[in-house]
Amino acid sequence: MAMLTVRNLPDEVHRALRVRAAQHGHSMEAEVRQILESAISPEGRVKLGSLLADMGRRARLSDEEFAVLEQVRDRAPARPVRFE
Repeated sequence: MAMLTVRNLPDEVHRALRVRAAQHGHSMEAEVRQILESAISPEGRVKLGSLLADMGRRARLSDEEFAVLEQVRDRAPARPVRFE
């Protein structure tokens, strides 16, 4: 994993980070990681796994119906697309 050093951090920012981390029950390092991750994550981004899980919940398949889908699913590896 990469490391990051932040120099010349103002004292008031350091204190605010320490307070915020304590409020969230995190170490300062964990709090800074969370802040950075949320700052660079695109808003409204939906991950494929979350989308598929939501579709499954909306479909309300029974265990038996899901088992049928598993039986008929094509398990062969996909072939690469050819542009000839």
